[in-house]
Amino acid sequence: MTTPHQDECPDALLPGTRRALLHRIAVSQAEGRAPSLVAAVVRDGRTVWQGARAGLPGTDRGERIQYRIGSLTKTFTAVLVLRLRDEGRLDLADPLERHLPGTGVGEATVGELLAHAGGLAAESPAPWWERTPGSLRPGLDDVLGERPLLHPAGRRFHYSNPGYTVLGALVERLRSAPWEEVLRREVLEPLGLDRTSAQPLAPHADGWAVHPWADVLLPEPVQDLGLMAPAGQLWSTTEDLARFAVFLVHGDDRVLSEATVREMRTPATPVEAADVADGTSYGLGMQIQRQGGRLLVGHSGSLPGFLANLSIDVDGGLAAVVLANCTSGPPLSTLGADLVRIVAEAEPRVPAPWRPLSEVDSSVLELAGPWYWGTHPFALRLTADGTVSLGPLTGGGRRSRFRPNGDGTWTGLEGYYAGELLKAVRRPDGAVDHLDLGSFVFTRQPYEEGASVPGGVDPDGWRGIG
Repeated sequence: MTTPHQDECPDALLPGTRRALLHRIAVSQAEGRAPSLVAAVVRDGRTVWQGARAGLPGTDRGERIQYRIGSLTKTFTAVLVLRLRDEGRLDLADPLERHLPGTGVGEATVGELLAHAGGLAAESPAPWWERTPGSLRPGLDDVLGERPLLHPAGRRFHYSNPGYTVLGALVERLRSAPWEEVLRREVLEPLGLDRTSAQPLAPHADGWAVHPWADVLLPEPVQDLGLMAPAGQLWSTTEDLARFAVFLVHGDDRVLSEATVREMRTPATPVEAADVADGTSYGLGMQIQRQGGRLLVGHSGSLPGFLANLSIDVDGGLAAVVLANCTSGPPLSTLGADLVRIVAEAEPRVPAPWRPLSEVDSSVLELAGPWYWGTHPFALRLTADGTVSLGPLTGGGRRSRFRPNGDGTWTGLEGYYAGELLKAVRRPDGAVDHLDLGSFVFTRQPYEEGASVPGGVDPDGWRGIG
């Protein structure tokens, strides 16, 4: 994917849309009192807008300026762990102890750690790890402390920076190489992220604290986080993170498949009432949030002196990257969601033209049309992408698309029927008797006479009551 500068693709977005995006980041930079703020928007796989606002010099070409991205680093670490899973080196259900013994948190599984459901504490013991050198925490015992587990593993979501430190150590153990080296070799270089690094590369922004009651600045220290690096060390740019956003939607077989990045974006942790109210959940190294009717995935990040956000609307084909060099100030998650919304509303996606199937199997075509689960009418449809869909004819209810398995059966892709098997059950003469979906029987007529309906059908059939 290429990410041209805005001046090199002036027709990528309409002038009014570009003006609205610039206005939105300008308001955020001014009201949030950020020394500088840079942003980018991706649409359908390429960067279509870049913007920068600064009260300090040096960010006029913001897409090449490095900012520290804090916990967005966790998504990169999750990619490394899932590569190990896809290679068969580990399973997400494996207890950590199987691969990294002696940590004291070994009962948590790899998948639970990825989803912040391992029960580990949110932070490392004092001193404040984000503002002190990693040399103060030379071993995992120093990172985890005397009470590393606050909750039973797998019971609840509890965001944990030490949890991702442990995952980084797991990567190092199984790769026999430092986390930073593995990341560069297996992710950054294949994806062309040449401005993403563990240490700052010029040109880069300086990190600042802005006084809450006065328009003055205080420089924030830049620390090498040591063992905590997999939780928040990285520096990057809007240009690189735009490329990373495309990868997190489509995958790249040199790094992770499309199926695996889709798995990363799928909720993987118990959701509590407070999270449901906020519309938030967590996948495997990715935050998931519903804002304004849109499902956004990605991650936010912060370290003293820096804020970062990556928001991706997979269904809408849009993503936004926002970076700022202040400890606190503009709410970047809200800003990222707003940038996506502005483009989606100002320039609605033009749907691809409808096209018929190039060929169709007659044995599948005969399944199309209405079916009944008991008395509830459903419809089965064939679509040009080779899948079939089954859902209620009207109103809400369980529905799903199903991918063909090549043997006359289909597997559910979403919702209640995700992973469930759909098959047509035929009579001895080859005629279709019913559809079986995870033991649910769908017939051509409500409780069709002669069909294999569990419990049987009353031989006197339908009747009125006189």
